[in-house]
Amino acid sequence: QVHLVESGGGSVQAGGSLRLSCVASGYTYNSGCMGWFRLTPGDEREGVAAINSDTGRPYVADSVKGRFTISQDTAGNTAYLQMNNLKPEDSAMYYCAADVPCYASDYGPGMLSWSEYNYWGQGTRVTVSS
Repeated sequence: QVHLVESGGGSVQAGGSLRLSCVASGYTYNSGCMGWFRLTPGDEREGVAAINSDTGRPYVADSVKGRFTISQDTAGNTAYLQMNNLKPEDSAMYYCAADVPCYASDYGPGMLSWSEYNYWGQGTRVTVSS
């Protein structure tokens, strides 16, 4: 059974940083892609970053590019979202998700589509104050 467990959310002031972690279990980690998504208080959904766990190739949404970085530790079955220079509009519930199976050729804006992912974590809240 696939499980995804996020951690690392919290409250920070604008300009601060947080690193979210997502530990995956129940499948062969590098057979999937991992994505980070957020749901704002206004119920806006956005894919922010994804990584092909086989190739390690990241894809980051333009809206957060230069501030957010996705990475992974394949030995630990963990994906990370490093968020720097946070802004109040980054406040949201952040979810990690796994797209299993995902192939080495899978790359591009489709990686940020909620519908591509079949397993989801419980979410971790990020609040950025001005």
